[in-house]
This record gives sequence, structure tokens and C-alpha cells, in this order.
Amino acid sequence: MKALQKFSDKWRLNFPLLSDPTHKMIESYGAWRGKKFMGRVFKGIIRSSFLIGPDGKIEQIWDPVKAKGHAAEVLAHISQ
Repeated sequence: MKALQKFSDKWRLNFPLLSDPTHKMIESYGAWRGKKFMGRVFKGIIRSSFLIGPDGKIEQIWDPVKAKGHAAEVLAHISQ
């Protein structure tokens, strides 16, 4: 997707970004679920982070995530 590439280039990311327009992967991770906004209930993505180890297994889950300070929290975890 052009939008993902543009975002990756802008922030000079050194890892691939994934897209899931059918929500299959998001649903399997449990991150596509009910949300509330201004009294309205709908399904959407719950901001979450999953640390996946070299063996492909999930090592840590942060759910839900607040953007402020989260990158530092993840870096502190992987630096242990």
C-alpha cells in the first residue's frame, strides 16, 4: 500500500508494516472489538502492541496502549 510506504519513509522505519483490510489478523489477535465514541458503539481497532520473539511466539502484549510514552515502555522491556 502506498500509504504504508509513505508513512514508513517519513519516519525512516527499519521494519515492515502490515496491512489487514479484511481484519482477519486483527481479529485473531483480539484487537478488533467493540468501542464506544460519543455514545455510539461500533467495532474498531483497539490500539495494542504485540512483541513477537525470534521464534515467532508472542512474548508481551500491551492492551490497550496509550501512544504517549509507549515506545519508551517497549524499549525498556526489550532492554531487560
